[in-house]
Amino acid sequence: MRALRPVRGSEFFLVRSSALPQSLPIELPKVAVVIPAYRAARTIENVLAGVPSFVRHIVVVDDASPDETADVVRRAGDPRVELLAHERNQGVGGAVMTGYKRAVELGAEIIAKMDADGQMDPDYLLQLITPIVIGEADYTKGNRFLHERELQSMPGRRRVGNAGLSFMTKLASGYWSVFDPTNGYTAIHASVIPLLAEASVAKRFFFESSMLLNLSLLRAVVRDVYIPARYGEGSHLSESRAAVQFPFQLLRGFLRRVRLHYFVRDFTAVSLYLVAGILLTIFGASWGVWHWSVASQANTPATTGTVMIAVLPVIVGVQMLLQALTLDIQSVPTDPIHASVRLVTGEHHQVARE
Repeated sequence: MRALRPVRGSEFFLVRSSALPQSLPIELPKVAVVIPAYRAARTIENVLAGVPSFVRHIVVVDDASPDETADVVRRAGDPRVELLAHERNQGVGGAVMTGYKRAVELGAEIIAKMDADGQMDPDYLLQLITPIVIGEADYTKGNRFLHERELQSMPGRRRVGNAGLSFMTKLASGYWSVFDPTNGYTAIHASVIPLLAEASVAKRFFFESSMLLNLSLLRAVVRDVYIPARYGEGSHLSESRAAVQFPFQLLRGFLRRVRLHYFVRDFTAVSLYLVAGILLTIFGASWGVWHWSVASQANTPATTGTVMIAVLPVIVGVQMLLQALTLDIQSVPTDPIHASVRLVTGEHHQVARE
């Protein structure tokens, strides 16, 4: 889907989707932008100036920045801007969650997150929120790698690192169709925010990946939107830090997702394949190692039967684990949850009024 051009004023836009035979004018809901800001005095003014006119509220969270970021925001002169300040630095995740809460209080229906470094092109904000507006997603994120020219402009080491990190994030979150997991240009339906387990949302640079992990537990629909990279200030995310810290956190997220989805909330064929596959693989590997050790000490070759008892369970076990992975890939959520959330909320309000 893609947003085309304004129609009859700033609130109506033509939106085209694969599900729609022709482009249709759609009135945008109340949109807010959250901007976490830290050491952004040089760039925040241009970022604020570039926010499109259809955005109703701009919530800037000064994350205890030691420079003049807050003063620059106050001088912006845009009535849509509201400045919040942390007394101590809480990281990008902490700043975004603070901004989310305030945007919800202001009545925003869709909340986008933009960084203060100017690397997120505001001209693509409408494309970013379009899948949520037309009811195809609960959460959208930018993807810089949907076209070859973006890959060619990136160093090889970063491409390899991003590919590896993306695969681990796919495995941990279950969102097998998303890529570029550290992309911070995102949008979310406001009704989903209260459902997030805030305590498990990372406060630092793992924030974007932890959002995907939490959304997967809600079975929210996540969509990638192509947004070209716009480089300016250097990234605050250290590649070496991500390589050391992210795998452990993703592994923990993967184990949590598997436990909740396939053993606590439900028990499916994936659960059976996982249990049988793990047991068979462990048995075959343990049997093989034990008898190899015994045969080595006795300096005698293992019998054919002993070898087969070790190999066959491993082969069958690995096949079962691969089948579980295949079924997991096929179970990516496709029905947005924000419609049902709004329905339940509306019913609760009606009961309260009665």
